[in-house]
Amino acid sequence: MIVTTPSTERRTIHRAWWVALAVLGALVAAAGFRSSTGALIEPLEHEFGWSRTMTSGAVTANLVIYGLTAPFAAALMERLGLRRVIVAALLLVGIGSGLTTVMTSPWQLWVLWGGFVGLGAGAMALVLGSVVANRWFESRRGLVTGLFSAASSTGQLVFLPAIAALAAGPGWRYAALVVAGAAFAIIPVIVLVVADRPADVGVRPYGAAPESKPESVVAPTAVVSGRHTEGTGGRAEAALPARVALQTLGEASHRLSFWLLAGTFFICGWSTNGLIGTHFIPAAHDHGMPPTTAAGLLALIGIFDIAGTVASGWLTDRVDPRLLLVGYYVLRGLSLLVVPSVLGPGVEPSLFLFIVFYGLDWVATVPPTMALCRAHFGLERSSIVFGWVFAAHMVGAGIAATFAGWVRQSSGDYFWAWLTAGILCLIAGFACLAIPRRAPEGARSPGTTPDDAAPSAGQRGSVTKSSA
Repeated sequence: MIVTTPSTERRTIHRAWWVALAVLGALVAAAGFRSSTGALIEPLEHEFGWSRTMTSGAVTANLVIYGLTAPFAAALMERLGLRRVIVAALLLVGIGSGLTTVMTSPWQLWVLWGGFVGLGAGAMALVLGSVVANRWFESRRGLVTGLFSAASSTGQLVFLPAIAALAAGPGWRYAALVVAGAAFAIIPVIVLVVADRPADVGVRPYGAAPESKPESVVAPTAVVSGRHTEGTGGRAEAALPARVALQTLGEASHRLSFWLLAGTFFICGWSTNGLIGTHFIPAAHDHGMPPTTAAGLLALIGIFDIAGTVASGWLTDRVDPRLLLVGYYVLRGLSLLVVPSVLGPGVEPSLFLFIVFYGLDWVATVPPTMALCRAHFGLERSSIVFGWVFAAHMVGAGIAATFAGWVRQSSGDYFWAWLTAGILCLIAGFACLAIPRRAPEGARSPGTTPDDAAPSAGQRGSVTKSSA
């Protein structure tokens, strides 16, 4: 194998950035596919006469399957590779979204929207970004994680206004076909650009020390049923993806840090994808706002979240991640408490201020949460652990989607849904203070150093950087 030399790497853009760009496109699309549900709830109810509880239930299935797919997808990427998993996921989304145009019964919505689209989008969820960041980047990992996290907002920005306009104009079926077409169109890009590991194309991870050997020469330790297997390149642990995912969950569940990360991320999902992402458009419509205007505001949240999440990734490389999470959750909770008083038929300054603030905070929690997973569970298993933490995020989102739909149907408005989410976020903020600064010495995973739990700005800044 020909290995790229440092001098060659300096003359060209590192391959890691091209892989990151292609994966970023897949993440943007996956976020757009998943977020389209909020714009299609009312058109489906009007055409088929389905209740808000019925459509919210399908959204719940989508969110829960989306989340539970993540840890198994992370393990499957070890066995089959990034490219195959992403292509299969895009095919599922395209087929599922396309077939919704001929559905006639609620169970078909649950299977296609909840099952097919949920599985496909879940395999391209934030855990994909975690795997790519861990494999392809030694430095700038926090920044790259922030960029991948911001992709969810970019997906809203790109897809939501178009989907809402199509649903309000030609019809929701045209919107579903746009989603299907976009999924199929991305497949060739993934096939041509994405490689599974840097060693597969003869390069080192971005920022790796020039004297370090490529991954194919220095094989990491794999963890299989509690045994360390040398010389496998990490692929020994990929033998049984489902077993590895479940075993990792079993081991992680013995640590307080896992439950605190999963519990706070559960609330993160409740307050974002489950409540705002699913019910903001119909809630704003209840106050007299046109659905297209509400979709535009939701997309505007995406614009500000791009800045907020990238900034959060930058801060995660320099500030204690736990303190960032405290600030994010507390401020989010306070903002949710004022939503009932700012919604109206028009976009008043107070509503615009909420949109800006909530956008900056939308998924800013992701980079510090990923960093804490790496710190407490080691580089090798952090992607799978984060997959389970992300599963908790989407279970929270699914419960919130159904809960908010039930609140709306039983009381006629969303007041108690906003109040509940705000209080939960305040609880999450204070819970983050209990996350240990460092993993216990005897509980650290292979590859985790004593300083990994909360490295200082100086330690992070000392990482060798490769020029693009």
